[in-house]
Amino acid sequence: MAKTSVTQTKGLNFTESKIVIPFGDGKELELSTGKLAKQANGAVLARVGGTSVFAAVTMSEEPTDRDFFPLMVDYREKFYAAGRIPGGFFKREARPSDNETLRARLTDRTLRPMFPEGFRHEVIVSITVVSMDLENPADLVAMCAASAAIHVSNIPFLKPIAGVRVGRMDDEYVVNPTFEQMDEVDVNMIVAGHADGINMVEAGMLEVSEAETVRALEVAHDAIKTICDGVEKLRRKAGKEKIEYEIPQKDQALVKKVEKLATPHIKDITKTHEKKAREKRVKQAVTEIREKLGEEYAEHGSEVSSIFHDIDEREMRKHVLSKGVRADGRKPAEIRPIWSEVDALPSVHGSSVFTRGQTQALAIVTLGSTDDQQMIDDMTGVTHKHFFLHYNFPGFSVGEAKAPRGPGRREIGHGALAERAVSVILPDRETFPYTVRVVVEILESNGSSSMATVCSSSMALMDAGVPVKRPVAGIAMGLIASEDGKKTAILSDIQGIEDHCGDMDFKVCGTSEGITALQMDIKIEGVSSKMLAEALEQARQGRLHILDKMAETIGEPRDEMKPQTPRMTILQIPVEKIRDVIGSGGKTIRSIQETTGAKIDIEDDGTIYVTTANAETAEKTIMMIDGLVREIEEGEVLTGKVVRVIDSGAIVQLSPNKDGMIHISELEHRRVEKVEDVLNVGDEVNVKVLEVDSSRGRIRLSRKALIEGGGGDGNDGGGYDRGRGRSNSDRRGGGPRASSGKEEGSGGGRARRPRPPRPRRDRDE
Repeated sequence: MAKTSVTQTKGLNFTESKIVIPFGDGKELELSTGKLAKQANGAVLARVGGTSVFAAVTMSEEPTDRDFFPLMVDYREKFYAAGRIPGGFFKREARPSDNETLRARLTDRTLRPMFPEGFRHEVIVSITVVSMDLENPADLVAMCAASAAIHVSNIPFLKPIAGVRVGRMDDEYVVNPTFEQMDEVDVNMIVAGHADGINMVEAGMLEVSEAETVRALEVAHDAIKTICDGVEKLRRKAGKEKIEYEIPQKDQALVKKVEKLATPHIKDITKTHEKKAREKRVKQAVTEIREKLGEEYAEHGSEVSSIFHDIDEREMRKHVLSKGVRADGRKPAEIRPIWSEVDALPSVHGSSVFTRGQTQALAIVTLGSTDDQQMIDDMTGVTHKHFFLHYNFPGFSVGEAKAPRGPGRREIGHGALAERAVSVILPDRETFPYTVRVVVEILESNGSSSMATVCSSSMALMDAGVPVKRPVAGIAMGLIASEDGKKTAILSDIQGIEDHCGDMDFKVCGTSEGITALQMDIKIEGVSSKMLAEALEQARQGRLHILDKMAETIGEPRDEMKPQTPRMTILQIPVEKIRDVIGSGGKTIRSIQETTGAKIDIEDDGTIYVTTANAETAEKTIMMIDGLVREIEEGEVLTGKVVRVIDSGAIVQLSPNKDGMIHISELEHRRVEKVEDVLNVGDEVNVKVLEVDSSRGRIRLSRKALIEGGGGDGNDGGGYDRGRGRSNSDRRGGGPRASSGKEEGSGGGRARRPRPPRPRRDRDE
């Protein structure tokens, strides 16, 4: 349990303050400050078990002249933390991985609302994972460390925050589960906030109900309160005095003049619902107001624009709260018009276009082999991903002349959210062994492009014939609250201006059965679980409406994949046979791939994935592998190639590592003088297995047993089904035997040397 007071230890030029706080079932969070990185504005070392995270925060001495708060959160995981050396050519950690970027965003979104309005000093939060026990995840330890470092520093901060993860196992909620427990949960929810409310949510769930989601939020908030109370105690004992700062003040005389001149323009703008037309009208209004202000305010152009935008935002919010009418004329719960199509691109494996209002997403599905899986090498070890979703947001989607760049934090974050939402509906690898990549190109955006990504991805997967459980859709919810908090409006399917001017961006993804992913960011201090419950219910109704619209285009996976989609087949062979398929130095498997054009991937447990361009190639490849691993039995009918001719018969290759011999007497029912009269090297021949001598590695074959009309020994009278590659009357055991003496129909000639009789075998032997 948390200690009621902070303990202190004095050393050479430092005083270390430490507190221990409950951090989930049987865990404790230890926060210490004062000993490390003393030149930073604030620094905290946080530890849970053997996982330790160091957070340091610094602030510029002077405020910047920017019109926004310049906060930067940097999260890094060091391989040394888990006793590993980075893989690859360079043995030093380089640019942040996607996981590090996502965890930096997670902490940024939690901290940002807690800095006071108008604060303009640049703040850098540096977080480093310095020890990892591979049991306790570091992401929430990092968030708590960052909050504590800021709170004990001299940087203004409204109140401490904390983050916890809630998992559900066997209908029981677990706070901050271990890595092992996280593999078994159906709710994986990260919640951050302070003692009075929640300000950030990030979750992945297996189609969980709204009621259970609210319950998880309440469990999380209870744990958050305990941690925040501990951080507050640490500040009271070891915190620095907060700096005084000035909030930039607008010229009040100018504000009054702009407000008077803006009134007629605002009325007109309120009636303009289309995005581009509204932006154009706002720009015209600012230009006209600046002209009317004249030379006196000629140098105040940016300030005039800022004041006008504040007025526009205030009036938009007032319009929603008082009249229930949004910027584009919709009611609070109304969804924008939707249209969609699938099979939009002719040569890809699956595609769709999803359009909702002025937001449009093009999704493309590519199906690959297991060789296409993504390898991730981080401090916890090497893992592999078989499903990944990439989100691209080009400048033209919002009408900007913007040069293309690599994916930034926003693109990585939106892609991860959609990936988490869609992954729940995918089939397991045993059912569908493909590596699946979805790429979403945002073609047009006016809010909620990440949720359009979820919808378009779901439809493209069904178009590709991926056997998903059911469609998944996403919707972004917003919030407008009055200054006193007495009046609120929850908005469904928010557009860009409502995201920018509103108080909440709450993204909810799910199927008809329940929620699969959540993400919430707010600009106010926090929201209650009651308000979140209302937003979730309104989101459920909107999600079902969107799913119905999607079903009008495609409601279930196609029965067959596109002709251009590679075919994948799974084989299972004994582990001891793997070496036979691979061959010396990989010679055998390379030969099969070069012959058939297939891609073959073999796992350590004997699972083989065969990826081919079509079914015919797949069948040929499977037959070649089967020939390598299966034991040949007496009575089987096979097709082989003659590889050598000798006086007494022909050697036939039955598989790359198995040969058999057709004695000259087993070629035809008549007497054969020379083997070359019937067979030559390179000929393909259908044969029946007469005998398998495992002790000497010899296989006796017969050609004449499959030829009708001879009536001699060994002719079983069975017809050969070429489509199946075996006799219609094939029976194991009791294969044909060569006759002694002169063969029937040979036309005379030399009699054979008598052969000692073999013991006769019963057919059931």
